[in-house]
Amino acid sequence: MKKYPKLLQCDKRGQIVIPKDIRAELRIEEGTGFWVYSIENEGLLLKKIDAMPLDEHKKMLDDIHEKSDKIHVERKNVEKSIQKYKKTKEGNLDVI
Repeated sequence: MKKYPKLLQCDKRGQIVIPKDIRAELRIEEGTGFWVYSIENEGLLLKKIDAMPLDEHKKMLDDIHEKSDKIHVERKNVEKSIQKYKKTKEGNLDVI
């Protein structure tokens, strides 16, 4: 995982712009989908969707929990978020 020394700001509609160099590196094009995870007291985590079956969603959450130290997110906050997620109907897998 690379860290980019970039400051992103949210506009009044809640939108942010992913810088062009990051979009190019990750092959993010118009219409690319993302899973959005709210990490308790930390912020948001975006995960690009690459035609992933929904049954792999739980594995991704487990990976986030295991790698929380590496991405500088407190493990306890990841665990709280996972527990909240599990309590929602069908894991709250809403497609907007």
